[in-house]
Amino acid sequence: MATETRADSTQIDEQKLNELVETSLVDLGATVHASLAIIGDELGLYAALDDAGPLTSAELADETDTAERYVREWLRSQAAGGYVTYDTETDRYDLTPEQAYVLANEESPVFMPGAFQLVASAAQIEPDLREAFRTGEGIGWHEHDDDVFHGTERFFGPSYGAYLIDWIESLDGVDEKLKAGGRIADVGCGHGAPTIRMAEAYPNSTFVGIDYHQESVEVARERAETTGVADRVDFEVATASAYDGTDYDLVTMFNCFHDMGDPVGVAAHVRETLSDAGTWMIVEPYAEDRVEDNLTPFGRLAYSISTVACTPNSLDQEVGYGLGAQAGEQRTRDVVTEGGFTQFRRAAETPTSLVFEAKP
Repeated sequence: MATETRADSTQIDEQKLNELVETSLVDLGATVHASLAIIGDELGLYAALDDAGPLTSAELADETDTAERYVREWLRSQAAGGYVTYDTETDRYDLTPEQAYVLANEESPVFMPGAFQLVASAAQIEPDLREAFRTGEGIGWHEHDDDVFHGTERFFGPSYGAYLIDWIESLDGVDEKLKAGGRIADVGCGHGAPTIRMAEAYPNSTFVGIDYHQESVEVARERAETTGVADRVDFEVATASAYDGTDYDLVTMFNCFHDMGDPVGVAAHVRETLSDAGTWMIVEPYAEDRVEDNLTPFGRLAYSISTVACTPNSLDQEVGYGLGAQAGEQRTRDVVTEGGFTQFRRAAETPTSLVFEAKP
């Protein structure tokens, strides 16, 4: 005998059903679109439209040395999704200034191809993640595909370039201290984008970037050499709960505190490594304190990435706290103060980031 389901036993609201089907269709299109956005980025299709548009599919194919039939279908999919603009009279495609700012300008704080690269690559862990759901075991950051690390850099790097100095200026006395010459540790530095941005802005200060992922540290060292700050920036392989050094004027963590297996222990170690007048800046994804207030498009993205990457990484480490990428201000405050900090406040925010200041 077939098992009765709720759909069998309850009256279905046709409007709600149609709305959910519509949402599913949007999500299905978005899922396929992610790989096409990566192709548009890597093959220079968006950049060519920005530089030379409006273009027909044949002209775009010629500009990018690609096959016209593929480009034609790609353009139609992009136009259907609102990522490019189609002129019915000329059969040409173009980018509006807004579309170009999101898709073709790598310095834009809302540049999105890196985010598509990140989420598409993170999804490759799905077989291991499915098993982790059954066992409760973790999946370390180091177990992901290399494109996850590069996508993370390209996704977050432009926003750090746009906002990071404003965030530091929102901290009590830190900007002045760094201009005069301070010691800074950037923990969870990845490829070093925020570390290097700070080094460029504060030439009298010295910096150390810290990450447990050896390959990311090697890339960060190359980035420092390329940008000419290697004489004031070191990168070290270490964990957030055991890195070296004391008397730091500033310790920073950018979108990684929630990934820590033992965030209370990490907070205690940060406190030990700060000077008496030092500051800890914690940048986390924007989140309200109540779940129901995070049921938004950004909340869905953050909860989803947290399910695929952030929470599994925390569960892979000792303690396995699993703070999650939508912890919010109050839970973050509780963890930080449990680690020994006496002062905690929200110093700044953007639509996608919360910036916290903690002091001993």
